[in-house]
Amino acid sequence: MAVATSGGRDSTALLHSTLRQALPLGIEVLALHVHHGLLPEADAWLAQVRTQSRRWGAAFDSRRLSGAPVKGQSVEAWARDERYAALAEMAHAADCSLILLAHHRRDQAETWLLQALRGAGPAGLSAMPRQAQRSGLTWARPWLDQPPEAIQVYVDRHRIRHVEDPSNHDPRFARSHLRQQVWPVLSQAFADAEQCLHAAATHAQADAALRAEVAAQDVPAVSGPEGLHLAAWLALPPARRRVALRAWLQDQLDAVPETLVQRLSLEVPGAAAGRWPAGQGELRLHRGVLALHADAAEPTSSALASLNLDLSRAGVFDAPAWGGGFVLRRARSGGVDPANLRHVLACPRQGGERFSLAPGATARSLKKQFQALAIPAWQRDGPLLYSCEGRLIFVPGLGVEARFQAPAGQPQLRLSWVPAAAESATAHRQHPG
Repeated sequence: MAVATSGGRDSTALLHSTLRQALPLGIEVLALHVHHGLLPEADAWLAQVRTQSRRWGAAFDSRRLSGAPVKGQSVEAWARDERYAALAEMAHAADCSLILLAHHRRDQAETWLLQALRGAGPAGLSAMPRQAQRSGLTWARPWLDQPPEAIQVYVDRHRIRHVEDPSNHDPRFARSHLRQQVWPVLSQAFADAEQCLHAAATHAQADAALRAEVAAQDVPAVSGPEGLHLAAWLALPPARRRVALRAWLQDQLDAVPETLVQRLSLEVPGAAAGRWPAGQGELRLHRGVLALHADAAEPTSSALASLNLDLSRAGVFDAPAWGGGFVLRRARSGGVDPANLRHVLACPRQGGERFSLAPGATARSLKKQFQALAIPAWQRDGPLLYSCEGRLIFVPGLGVEARFQAPAGQPQLRLSWVPAAAESATAHRQHPG
């Protein structure tokens, strides 16, 4: 397992606690550190975390971020997105499937409050999940129910050295402003604010999960490849109609503003035809079907040639034209029967593919699965793998299709796609013939 460790109080305490419990059981722990390159103290933090981790018995890896926020993107959002991408890259390189994060109860309460002030719906008000599957990894927050005071007691008891990030006190950042200016006043006026906001996030998570279950049933019944069928959609009760509309839009667009959902909910039911701007294209209602007409198609790798491969043994299989390779490792779970990988075809994404994450789960479009798991665009690149019968086996960023997931304990190979710059060094490397 891995622990994301910034060097701050909470993540350092989590690393220390995890090692105390894992090492006696023979479980290896990997400390992952991301150098954001934003503060002059960051070099010293990296050195301290590296030394501390190795002294305590953890393996260690780190990445330094490059680049900068794009126009309109906050430093906070850029750093968060890049940090999670770097953590995922390091975990995959180490063949680690679990990353622990040190968020606690007040972090959850703050997140809920910030989302509420942004006008978020149930998904946003769900704040941070206790556990999530993203980028082919499990991300877990074991201390999400713990108050920060309990972590401080642990730090004091074990005399744990940690760093202090000055940006946590910079009022230019929304969360820092909340902590310094708002939270003291709020907690003084409402002593149980932290517990209540944490509970509100839990309620929102349940609501969001219920909405997702309803949408999973309704969207296939009211839509098809051609678009949203107006008559079937209007037959739903109003609340389910709105949930289905939002879910269908999320399958079409990278971002779904609430204003678009509101406008369509009001205007589409009484319209015989119409056009509405949406993302880089527009939604058009014609003959009872609402469909997205994009001005610019989503980039694909359709110009790249398909490859016939034998991936039935462990190793790294280069695909230079695709800018990376397939990495296969022996595993006890989460893999594919080697027999199903003896004759496979690596193909570009064409559109219309559907994918199930787990046995019994609803098959959804790749775009919707990527969005639901918050997988960044750079992790979606790479060829899809198909069986010789033309059945989808593997999608970069999502993993193995449910029907090809081998039972636990059966001989199997864990499969991943790794860009050339991040390919793991292995004892032998194969080349497709």
